[in-house]
Amino acid sequence: MGINKFSAEYELRASTRIVYPYISTAGGLSQWFADDVTISPDKKFVFLWDDEKFIAEMVSNRNNKSVKFEFPEYSESPEDTASVELVLETNELTQSVYLKIIDDSDFFETEEEFLEVWDSSVDSLKQVIGA
Repeated sequence: MGINKFSAEYELRASTRIVYPYISTAGGLSQWFADDVTISPDKKFVFLWDDEKFIAEMVSNRNNKSVKFEFPEYSESPEDTASVELVLETNELTQSVYLKIIDDSDFFETEEEFLEVWDSSVDSLKQVIGA
């Protein structure tokens, strides 16, 4: 199975400074994104979903802007590395904050599966941050 690329945007009623720790830290991510998230001694993120561990490297981190996690163990080739990127964007005109999710993985086969999982996850994030 190859890598599929899906993306979606969600409006959040919170500032980027409030949301950023929830997308960039193990403690924040474990509150909405995964069943649990820890950091291994070699500084890799260990995501737990349904009692299965997934190891990721944070390959990009822009303060109050974005993070990108790559899952090299679950990739068929170095050119097709499974990843999830979480980007915070502010509409300059309305000052609305949006969370853009870019998911390059083989975890989802259809856009409907992708949206179902991410809609639920972002709803959890909104509850956590009170947005």
